Formats: sequence, C-alpha cells, structure tokens
Amino acid sequence: MKTPLRNALQQAQHLGLARLDAQMLLLHSLGRDPNDRAWLLAHDDDALHTDTLAAYLALCQRRAAGEPVAYLTGCKSFYGLPLAVDARVLDPRPDTETLVDWSLELLAPCAAPRIADLGTGSGAIALALQSQRPDAQVLAVDASTDALDVAQANAVRLSLPVRFVRSHWLDGVAGPFDAIVSNPPYIRADDPHLAELTHEPLSALASGADGLDDIRTITAQAPARLAPGGWLLLEHGWDQADAVQTLLRAAGFSDVGSRHDLAGIARCTGGRWDG
Repeated sequence: MKTPLRNALQQAQHLGLARLDAQMLLLHSLGRDPNDRAWLLAHDDDALHTDTLAAYLALCQRRAAGEPVAYLTGCKSFYGLPLAVDARVLDPRPDTETLVDWSLELLAPCAAPRIADLGTGSGAIALALQSQRPDAQVLAVDASTDALDVAQANAVRLSLPVRFVRSHWLDGVAGPFDAIVSNPPYIRADDPHLAELTHEPLSALASGADGLDDIRTITAQAPARLAPGGWLLLEHGWDQADAVQTLLRAAGFSDVGSRHDLAGIARCTGGRWDG
C-alpha cells in the first residue's frame, strides 16, 4: 500500500524532526529541488512508493540521531552557491554569511583584492568571495587534505578560480593580503554542546580550554602577512567578541570592532593592520 506524502511527513515529525528538515529530506528522496517546498504542499495527496518511503524514513532516523541535513543530502546552499558537503567538512552555517558580507564591504574600494580564507573547509567563504569579486585573488587554506578535496571539487564544479594550499593557518603562506578571513574552531574543549556535534569534524570545532587557541595563533601570524591597511576578520562564538577584540588590540590592530548576525549576536570581530 502506498503512502501519501503528507503521511510520510507526519511520520518524520513523529520521529522528532523539525518540519523544514522533514520537507528537505523528502524532496531529496524524491529527487526534487530542495527549495521546492511549495510543490510538496500542492502534491500532499501524491502516493510515495514503498522503496522511496523506506529510504526517506532511514534518512529521517539518521537526522533524528543528530546527523546534519547537509550530510544526508550532500548539499548546502551558502551565499547562493550550491556546495557539496559531507562529513569531511563542517556544515556551513548561515551565520557565517555575516563574515562574507563584512569582507565584501571593506574590500569594495580595493581593486583586485588579495584574500586568504583560513580553515576553508568546504570552501564556502572563499568561493562566496570569489563569486562576488571575480577580480579578486583568493587563496583558500586548510590543514586537512580531506577538506581541501571537498573544497577543490566545489571550486571546479562552480568554475571559480580559487587557489588552494595545505597549511596550518598561515605557516608557509607568504602574502601580502588585503584581507585575511577565517571561521576557525572556537568552541571550548569542555563545552557540553560538542556532544550534539559528533557527526562533524572535531578539529573544525574545538580550540582549547577557552576556545580561543586558534584565534590567538591567527592573530599572531596575520600582521606579517597583511598589506598596510589590510584587514583580519574572524568568526567566533556568541560570547567571545570582547575577548577577540582584546586580542586584536594587543596585537596592534586598529579600528577593531564586531559585526552582528541575523539574530543580533556579535558573530565576527576584526581589525585593520596599519603596518
């Protein structure tokens, strides 16, 4: 007996899935565009084949166990770009688009800006910047060869000429850059929320006792790689803006400030290097 689409969605919600997650997984199971939620509403009486239902409920069970939707569908939209993602890289968050917006604003007066994206993961930030500034020279850096494989495949598929290098932050990366941007690990090693993120790479999440170890490293390395007037922009945790501002000022950066995400949280902090 075939199951109507609306019943399949109800089964997913009984497993504890949010309605949006249930809809996205159903669209994926049906081979439809993940943004085509209106189609589901118009076809909620359509019958779902038994095999498709079984595959769909299997995905729902994995989602209920905490696996990100992006890993289950293999795709995540970031800054309008369809990125292929999997468990080798962090699931790109909408909050990170704040960092891209700020970078583009600061670099608007700069012709052919030179940009480094540290800890690129799926390539989300680097590819978004390159897509918006075709004249830019964008270098994407990651210590993980697995992550670089994902990011390079995204760049090829999107026909975006980002360059890639394997490095631990700025070790061996010369510059100079007009902007260095990064969404580094910033979660405290003992943060209980890490237990909810076991499907994502720990190396992209946690950073020492206070979550700031990698931000300290980047802040120390960046001045030698920035052109005069260049910017260092960092994403960080919801309660870390003051601490990151203090680190930047201590390192000699000027015009230090923070930017808020859509929820009104100070999500990114940066400063200018005057040379």
